[in-house]
Amino acid sequence: MIKDLQYKKCPECGDENLSWNKEKGEVACKSCGLVLDDKLFDFGQEWREFDSDDAQNKRRTGAPLTYTQEDRGLGTTIGTKADLYKLSKKNQDRFYRLRLWQRRVSTAIESNLRLALSEIKRIVSVLGLPTYVEEEIARIYTEAVQRGLVRGHSTEAVVAGVVYAVLRMYDIPRTLNEVSEVTGIDKKKVAKNFKYVSRNLNIRTLPIDPMNYVSRFASELSLDPKTHTKALNIVQTAVKEEITSGRSPKGIAAGALYIASKIHNEKRTQAEIAKVADVTEVTVRNSYKELVENLNFLTNEIEKVKAGA
Repeated sequence: MIKDLQYKKCPECGDENLSWNKEKGEVACKSCGLVLDDKLFDFGQEWREFDSDDAQNKRRTGAPLTYTQEDRGLGTTIGTKADLYKLSKKNQDRFYRLRLWQRRVSTAIESNLRLALSEIKRIVSVLGLPTYVEEEIARIYTEAVQRGLVRGHSTEAVVAGVVYAVLRMYDIPRTLNEVSEVTGIDKKKVAKNFKYVSRNLNIRTLPIDPMNYVSRFASELSLDPKTHTKALNIVQTAVKEEITSGRSPKGIAAGALYIASKIHNEKRTQAEIAKVADVTEVTVRNSYKELVENLNFLTNEIEKVKAGA
């Protein structure tokens, strides 16, 4: 270990007789006693574990901090309901009183977070979102509460706005309608709170990439992989040609899937695709026409399919 250090000999007396104290993490000269280095090295755990219970008793750290709890996991809860059955009647009454007082001494922010975080957990579960997304939603909502952005607004509406903002941040293909259905908040209100939170917390979100919707819609429509790939190629070319600018990402994805299904002879109606994409048949039809008119290679491929039919 000593040879890996920057010191090869003592700078004071020039002696190379150095000693390394493993417990203190010190390197000292045996001749003059000069301490050359006193860094505390991490030598790993000083104990061995033979089972999970033994390890749990010896560990000196708890769970990591998390925004998914109102106190970030630092607080102490007075028992759980499971402990109630182990107590006598007298101690049960005392248990209830202590729990009641713990709730009463909570600050307004903690009370708000307790309600909001349980709602966030439910939304994340219904939408099937990963843990890191739940953590980010909880972090941004906590910041919004601490900065007083929730005051005068509905907690559920602000939660819905934060959820949609994080979905946009991580480019997760979930629509405004889906967030509205899961939260029970009107779509316009979700959009309004999304803009409100983004503006005040300086959240930058990019336009939704229509390619993110293609894979999801293709899976729900049970399309062949070659049809899926063709739709991706169409969208990719449309993006390069700047045809998608100012257009609905869902509409572009739906139009590309309709074209790809026609080219590969997979019979999917505009109504079926519109239902999955959560757009109108008119949107699918307009998107289809616009893509065919602007991308010359599609016209030739569709004509070949018609000729073969």
